[in-house]
Amino acid sequence: MPCRMLREDYEQAAPKLYGSMKNCTLNEHLFAAGPKRILALDGGGIRGLLSLGYLKRIEELLQARHGKEFRLCDYFDLVGGTSTGAIIAAGLALGRSVGELQKLYQELAYEVFQKPFWRIGIFGAKFPTEPLVRALQAGFGDIALGDEELRTGLVVITKRLDTGSPWVIHNNPRGVFFDPQSGEAPVIANRKFLLRQVLRASTAAPHYFEPERIEVGPGIDGVFVDGGISPHNNPALQLLLVATLSGFGLHWPLAAEKLLLVSVGTGFREVRFSPEEVMSMPAAMLSVRALASMASDCDWLTQTLLQWMSESPTHWQIDQEIGNLAGDSLGGRRLFSYLRYNVQLKSGWLKENLDIALGEQQAASLFDMDDPGNVAALSSLGAAAARVQVRAEHFPACFDVG
Repeated sequence: MPCRMLREDYEQAAPKLYGSMKNCTLNEHLFAAGPKRILALDGGGIRGLLSLGYLKRIEELLQARHGKEFRLCDYFDLVGGTSTGAIIAAGLALGRSVGELQKLYQELAYEVFQKPFWRIGIFGAKFPTEPLVRALQAGFGDIALGDEELRTGLVVITKRLDTGSPWVIHNNPRGVFFDPQSGEAPVIANRKFLLRQVLRASTAAPHYFEPERIEVGPGIDGVFVDGGISPHNNPALQLLLVATLSGFGLHWPLAAEKLLLVSVGTGFREVRFSPEEVMSMPAAMLSVRALASMASDCDWLTQTLLQWMSESPTHWQIDQEIGNLAGDSLGGRRLFSYLRYNVQLKSGWLKENLDIALGEQQAASLFDMDDPGNVAALSSLGAAAARVQVRAEHFPACFDVG
């Protein structure tokens, strides 16, 4: 990163560099001058516990400089996510600690993902909606998107299925749909949307949960499903657009020393089949595999574009032809600083990169989005991966606030 320093120099300078950090208001986070920081969180159901392991490590590194009361909402100016990532992002935006969210996830995993024996997910959703609705009500009450409880910028990604359009719902008060004046647009002001309702929309994964119906205009309802059905299950590129495109109203400047984008995954797994297996698949299975492959393609296209445009110490290998793009840059410029934390749920990768010994079947089972039996293993894996991958020098002094 362009403002990197030697680790020992960084650790000695940290108390001085970060001593002026203060709690910012939402307007200060969004519109004050100075460097900006974005946190983007992938979807992945119960695998959100992996993300929380990374976030705990980041929080601890920052608390070592600012004190135990420091929260990630004090550092990041814009947080956002898809599906499970949206729930975590909302909790962080409300000022909750990562520890609080870890406890919440561990408790809710068993309540939300309990499947009655008669539900198989073919003619109806696999899981009943009521436990998820109760959990969101308990966690977020009647807080609306425009309420002061949200301490930093928040983006929730969902998909409006009746129109086929991704919806990027955010709390920027200068946004076009946040608070349109009467007669300007036939829409419900986004500031009035209940947080629990847009989170329910973002997590309404087809097959797993019923869609969410929301009034979006006078007498007009929209039907929403999980944001992972859009190109933005990995929402990092979309959050970059929210921060920089003029239409969204933030206008943050692009420069490697002025904009930091931190993207946190929920684990991925490459699935391969023999030609014989593919040719013998029923049509329904072929459709499912094609959709899953398309979602993976969107994730890797996002990763490719972000690495191409950025300065990053966490480059991932894209493929055998273009490598990790460390030597490439868009127009010869590094437009922002970028961090991507994730794990590949393959036994060989886990052993080589994290020194974690798991059998292939066990590693594959962790990819399930809805198995509460994986809570302990996912929490442990997230913590272990974060200890290896997340480093203090990834958050250099040029991104200080205050």
